[in-house]
Amino acid sequence: MTAPAPLLVVGDALLDHDVTGRAERLAPDAPVPVVSGLGRTTRPGGAALAACLAANDGRPVTLVTALGDDQASDTLRGLLAGRVRLVQLPLTGDLSSKTRILAEGRPLLRLDDGDGRAREATDAARRAVAEASAVLVADYGRGTADVLREALTAAAARVPLVWDPHPRGRPPVPGARVVTPSAAEARAFAARLDGARETGGGELRVAARDAGALVEAWRAGAVAVTLGGRGALLSHGGTPLMVPSPVSAQGDACGAGDRFAATAAGLLADGELTETAVCAAVHAATRYVAEGGVRSVATGAAAAGDPGPARGREEAADALRTAARVRAAGGTVVAAGGCFDLLHAGHVALLQAARRTGDCLIVCVNSDASVRRRKGGGRPLVPVTDRVRVLRALECVDAVAVFEEDTPERLLAELRPHIWAKGGDYARTPLPEASLVASWGGQVVLFPYLDGRSTTGIAERAALAPRPVDLSRAATRGRW
Repeated sequence: MTAPAPLLVVGDALLDHDVTGRAERLAPDAPVPVVSGLGRTTRPGGAALAACLAANDGRPVTLVTALGDDQASDTLRGLLAGRVRLVQLPLTGDLSSKTRILAEGRPLLRLDDGDGRAREATDAARRAVAEASAVLVADYGRGTADVLREALTAAAARVPLVWDPHPRGRPPVPGARVVTPSAAEARAFAARLDGARETGGGELRVAARDAGALVEAWRAGAVAVTLGGRGALLSHGGTPLMVPSPVSAQGDACGAGDRFAATAAGLLADGELTETAVCAAVHAATRYVAEGGVRSVATGAAAAGDPGPARGREEAADALRTAARVRAAGGTVVAAGGCFDLLHAGHVALLQAARRTGDCLIVCVNSDASVRRRKGGGRPLVPVTDRVRVLRALECVDAVAVFEEDTPERLLAELRPHIWAKGGDYARTPLPEASLVASWGGQVVLFPYLDGRSTTGIAERAALAPRPVDLSRAATRGRW
């Protein structure tokens, strides 16, 4: 499998803090909540978050950003060490940081500190842009993109460039492959254009009109307006493409825009089409929120490295990363397994029900050799590469891993799911993996099975079905 292509991230790094706790009463001297039982975390923010998310995908990442001699800059350097290659610009003032106060996971207040701005470009930064094979500009309105604007303009004419804009920043350089504003940002940018007025209509209509106007004004290849939990609207200037979110994800959406932009830029670096990159970016942003959002960033570097006992296959590594992120964020990991040869309605019903019981669903699939040992020499009817591809296309499936053994105990021991989902047809059948799942506190759960659906039955009916007559061959045999 081809390794992910390298990505250059250019933009304004921030230092983010979260103070979390419980809010069970109001203060006696003012009608404000009292937050107690505090926990504190610090993490990369802004362009630094986007760079770390891209690195968590397994790709080499270089971050060009402005840092100074202040304490916040030093802290951020430590957080980035070993995760991304850093090219520093001089910073005037202190690095910007923000502190969120959250209760039960819900933000109550945000405190912003530091007004530092990039002072000037350096030869090392210009060289990094000139040598990049793909660029993500994470503009947070603090000057990094401004001082490198000439170099970024030249890069956009040469390589894929994704621009994630900020209301306080300048418009993207001409020729950007994709620009990724939120709906509110797109509305604000479009309103600045001459004659651009909101004339009513629903959210999609307004977003489509704004995106079309911005494609023309910015001379961009495309504008992808992110719509939160609804997905994204991709416009090349004509009729837009709606890319809906695969599932409804509830959780902390902080950083979801960075996750979207980093995924899209990375896939464009890999040579994917814009439409493919945006579709994958919607899925990645949805999954990011479902898996705990920024709470997963602290564990992302470890999860993205060596998958331990995994077999080195990308599917298994992805499954292990998914399980690690969800578990670290306090979510519930659900797994289901089987051959999934000729995926049918019974399979889909089981997987959909399983996904609804947790925060991610990992499907464990028998390899071709494993299926042959269990089902006989005529199986599988569909090779494992195709079975994995079909399963991963289901909206309810977050990751797929293949196992070579007859039963999935070894893979389950690596994933350690909270729930192991099986169809109700196993109700009277002893499950060899039940005691293993129980050993780490997991639970086997049976789900209703749609009667009369099976791969064997479908295959037998297909074999008995009358075959159509090839008229051209019949004519040459003198039947006409």
